[in-house]
Amino acid sequence: MNFRVHVLGCGSALPTLKHWPSSQVVEVRNKIFMIDCGEGTQIQLRRAHVHLISIQAIFISHLHGDHCFGLIGLICTFGMLGRTAPLHIYAPPELEGMLNAQINMFCQGLEYEVIFHAVNTTESQIVYEDKSLTVSTIPLDHRTPCCGYLFREKPTLPHIRRDMIDFLGIPVSQINNIKMGAGWTTEEGRVYSHEELVTPPTPARSYAYCSDTRYLPGLHKLLTNVDLLYHESTYCEDKKDNAHKYFHSTAREAAKVAKEAHVGKLLLGHYSARYNDEQLLLKEAREVFSESYLSKENEAYDV
Repeated sequence: MNFRVHVLGCGSALPTLKHWPSSQVVEVRNKIFMIDCGEGTQIQLRRAHVHLISIQAIFISHLHGDHCFGLIGLICTFGMLGRTAPLHIYAPPELEGMLNAQINMFCQGLEYEVIFHAVNTTESQIVYEDKSLTVSTIPLDHRTPCCGYLFREKPTLPHIRRDMIDFLGIPVSQINNIKMGAGWTTEEGRVYSHEELVTPPTPARSYAYCSDTRYLPGLHKLLTNVDLLYHESTYCEDKKDNAHKYFHSTAREAAKVAKEAHVGKLLLGHYSARYNDEQLLLKEAREVFSESYLSKENEAYDV
């Protein structure tokens, strides 16, 4: 089943001709979610060939414009496209009043419901859950209340060995029982254990999005063994003082988090407009964590 991250924007606050403001789409088992919604997100969604009204929830990390200025426009467009399914918004509580005022001003007559969920950015907690997935907050340290989001699949059942099912003539009605741990006894009394009838389940996958934040020494504890980590890397080490001053991270610091958390891969992003060549950021990150990569607009990354 699919688990894919589409990067729509990986620039920082100052607009450039090279990068778009922060926004991503996460596809998990045919469900579509959005993280952050900077200016121009709708155009990038078109380029990514994402079906707009299939987005069922939007997770906003914090209330800086480069992460949420595109939200009201997208909500209005959903209305023009005839959306009827509810849209769930997860964000710091301060957004709710402003968002309702914008909807009342610009989006009167919506035929779908916008349901707001206030998130506590100071502690890690599950804010979304369905039968196959959880989404948890990741407390971060920025100039305004801010959190990342951790998308984690729930463990699945083992796979049935079709060769054994056919060989033993096990009826279809018993397959779920076997997946749940049962064995099988033949008419002759031969017992086949559960382990002989199945193969191990597909490992559960996980993706973590760490938006704007200072380097947090303990952050890796919430990200242990995540398959794919996006961590902001606004500056190189020569601007480490700026990173600390403006509550951002360097590429080296992002890589340090990835290394300490033993993640599979690291995606760098939220590049400062001062860098014409992000290879400088990548070089610094790979000196600490070799599985570091530059995120790029209009690229999709499998988890």
